[in-house]
Amino acid sequence: MPRIAFVNGRYVPHRAATVHIEDRGYQFADGVYEVCEVAHGYVMDMTRHLDRLGRSLGELAMAWPMRRNALELVMREVIRRNRVENGLVYLQVTRGVAPRDHVFPAASTRPALVVTAKRTDPAAAMRKAETGIAVITVPENRWDRVDIKTVGLLPNVLARQKAKEAGAQEAWFIDADGTVKEGAATNAWIVTKDGVLVTRPADHGILRGITRATVFDVAAKLGMTIEERSFTVSEAKSARESFITAATTVVMPVVRIDGDPVANGHPGTVALSLRKAFFDVAEKTQA
Repeated sequence: MPRIAFVNGRYVPHRAATVHIEDRGYQFADGVYEVCEVAHGYVMDMTRHLDRLGRSLGELAMAWPMRRNALELVMREVIRRNRVENGLVYLQVTRGVAPRDHVFPAASTRPALVVTAKRTDPAAAMRKAETGIAVITVPENRWDRVDIKTVGLLPNVLARQKAKEAGAQEAWFIDADGTVKEGAATNAWIVTKDGVLVTRPADHGILRGITRATVFDVAAKLGMTIEERSFTVSEAKSARESFITAATTVVMPVVRIDGDPVANGHPGTVALSLRKAFFDVAEKTQA
């Protein structure tokens, strides 16, 4: 079945979906995006994702492309037309199409909206979780406002490519003081020897991950303690466990960092417990 995309008010075949060459997302990365997991026919944490979209738009003084409830309907329709039972729905908003100029275009310029959806294999994701993934570390080289989920992801792309070339699946950005900030597309966590979950505070230094926020709820349900603080690479390597979180990975154990094993080099029980309980706690919106 051919894929369908929503582009600026029209449902079109994915292979024919296009935007104008003077779309400001293409010209300046002047846009934001969200990715939501679809699991068993439900959109996970839609409220939190759209809340964050609203924040990103506000930080860039960008208008919503349509009313929020209308956008929810478009997301569901794209999921339905692509028959996605398990997968991802992606939405991107840019400042719109206007003659190329660094300053904002006229206030009458309409934001541009693209929504796509694709299927993923939950069994394959579970197999990966059962073996864990490897990460590498790279120096932080991004702008200061990574808390805004913009489409300006070139440093992230280069970091992920470096990880792939090293046989790893993710790259962690490391601050000048040696502490872990976050992954190229994920939030980073460790579990201390005492069983405390540690993740960096979600201020302007990292993206406030939606899956990260839901893991706080999951941990509370399971009676686990979370400490928001920085941690070093060496602390992560010597931790009881390490894992990453994102809508694309949920909770994914990290078993190697820069080639060195974390603990015994196998996924730990804490990460797998969080992953197992995640779908019982996350908000589920019928797709």
